[in-house]
Amino acid sequence: MKLITLNTWGGRVHKKLLKFLEENQDVDIFCLQEIYNGAKTEKIDPEFLQDAFNLYSDIKDTLSNHIGYFRPHIEDWYGLAIFVKKGVQVKKEGDISIYDIEYTGAGNHPRNLHYIEFENDGKKIIVANVHGLWNGKGKTDTEERIIQSQKIKEFMDSVDGGKVLCGDFNLLPCTESVKILEDGMKNLIKEYDVESTRTSLYTKPEKHADYIFTSPDLNVVDFKVLPDEVSDHSALYLEFN
Repeated sequence: MKLITLNTWGGRVHKKLLKFLEENQDVDIFCLQEIYNGAKTEKIDPEFLQDAFNLYSDIKDTLSNHIGYFRPHIEDWYGLAIFVKKGVQVKKEGDISIYDIEYTGAGNHPRNLHYIEFENDGKKIIVANVHGLWNGKGKTDTEERIIQSQKIKEFMDSVDGGKVLCGDFNLLPCTESVKILEDGMKNLIKEYDVESTRTSLYTKPEKHADYIFTSPDLNVVDFKVLPDEVSDHSALYLEFN
């Protein structure tokens, strides 16, 4: 199985992003963050391109060999998406709340974990997609982030089978919040000595945000940070069985 996780940066690099996805049609699962789905102009930061307002449907049209699932964390128009290649039999799909706060139009908004369950060669697999909270306090530990990681871990511990936990966690590798997620899981960013998960489009000093964690029973065939600059985040690639 092949998987790519990517924070799309809200589709700011719209044409290059869609071309990248089109060129990777052979990937079985895409876990995407910062997805707009029928957003209204007055609700979007003016720095975003109007092209991005229907990013989910644009990606759905591009990935014509995949089935899309969208789970919002702001009203019904902004959140997470998972695209699964046709032929992969998804047994279950859903989300859970991992950070609950009233949405007031600011970046500090509710967050969820989006998951799918399927079978591969008779083995049950859970893939979870996350975009961790941003509260304007950098990517270090806060009480809210510790609680968020605990909620994620509780969910991952509650399911059996092979597990993949991925996404943009807005966390530095040295945090207690990451250590909570590492408990019982392999942190591929650490195992592969990844120094940055950001592209040159990101100019701030902290170069870690994105992670893939896998359960020990999952065989990692390949893992890499892709060089494509289609966001201020790098796409992470995983092949597993």
